[in-house]
Amino acid sequence: MRRPRTLAAVALALCLALAGCGGGGGSATAAGGKVTLRFTWWGNADRAARTEKAVAAFEKAHPDIDIQTSYSTYESYKQKLATQAAGGDVPDLIQLDYRQISQYAGSEVLLDLGTQRKTLPTKEMDSGLLKTGQVDGVQYALPMGVGTQAMAYDKEAWKKAGLHTPKAGWTWDDWAEALRRLKAAGYERPMTDPGSMEDWFEVWLRGQGKRLYGTDGQAAFRAADLARFWSFTSKLRKEGLVSRAEDTTQMAGSVEDSPMGRKRAVAEFNWDAPSAGYEALYGDRLALAPMPAGPDGTPGQYYKPSMLLGIAADSAHPREAARFIDFLLNSDQAADILGVDRGTPVNGRQRTRVLPAVTGFQQQVAGLQESLQGKLKDPPAAPPRGDNGLQSTFQRDYDQVSFEQAAPREVAEDFLTEARTELRP
Repeated sequence: MRRPRTLAAVALALCLALAGCGGGGGSATAAGGKVTLRFTWWGNADRAARTEKAVAAFEKAHPDIDIQTSYSTYESYKQKLATQAAGGDVPDLIQLDYRQISQYAGSEVLLDLGTQRKTLPTKEMDSGLLKTGQVDGVQYALPMGVGTQAMAYDKEAWKKAGLHTPKAGWTWDDWAEALRRLKAAGYERPMTDPGSMEDWFEVWLRGQGKRLYGTDGQAAFRAADLARFWSFTSKLRKEGLVSRAEDTTQMAGSVEDSPMGRKRAVAEFNWDAPSAGYEALYGDRLALAPMPAGPDGTPGQYYKPSMLLGIAADSAHPREAARFIDFLLNSDQAADILGVDRGTPVNGRQRTRVLPAVTGFQQQVAGLQESLQGKLKDPPAAPPRGDNGLQSTFQRDYDQVSFEQAAPREVAEDFLTEARTELRP
């Protein structure tokens, strides 16, 4: 029996072929034989400029293919992609977070890239990283780069407060003490509240030797763990060290709408490469530091694929889509344009070429990753289906804590109850 989304794609194809109607999804072939592919991603203005430049270079080298691009903030992107998948209107080329792989592979939205093996060589890519795009041994997406969690901060503020540069092994208590020093130096609420992000809770949890998910695909932590994290961040908020609830809730996945992006804080947790978005605001004052570690120095952060790229299972032009991915991941031209915008290159030859040549903030991204070599623990397995939606639940539930509408323990119990329903191993 055909899946509903496949029926929708067939109906759309008939519509385009017989009635000449416009709009809708899927790639197209113009009268002159030129193929048009849709490519969608999330990111900021800097990533958009680099991506458009790479797309233009590809189109010049492949005049038979046009790439239609679109991008948005991560939260908007997640919602739009979910709607497109439900309606059978997924773009040909899809940027994915590793938290989304299980969800879309399990829903048969993604193409088995093994079918394009001749067009899409992967011999220069680390085999461990390649597995992050696999589900049940099938390669559904390829990593675009390697990234890690970090703290972006205004180093002039750090200097004014008399603080040393944070090094690997500094603890969450060290971090909280640094915030107190910053406040004493005149920086009211110096840090964006990390309590609303599941990503930062995971780092905090791993620093104590615990995990977000178990091998059974269910939450591996207890309500008491989450309540303790939220109590910790709430205490900092009440001390005036992290952002007010009204500012934290305005975050929608872009640098520009965050407290640090609006210059209402001087430090913020983010992933390393996307932190480039702060450069336009802070220039040479912008710096990157490792994430705080557990009480005994155990690191919670890890290397992961910064993001991945897949092809829609219903794309009418999978070979052309694979040619574009090959260009982005393996060509000298694209590597020189993209630099470490999506993390350090996953292609080993390109990584060796690109890293010595990067400048400005990209040099800091490369330097941070180099400083952590051999110090981080292995990354966790890709989260189970349902985690993608739970990230929004995590933020919504923390709103109740930060607005002091409910106690951390009560909300943590509710979160785990919903997690048991949403997670689908």
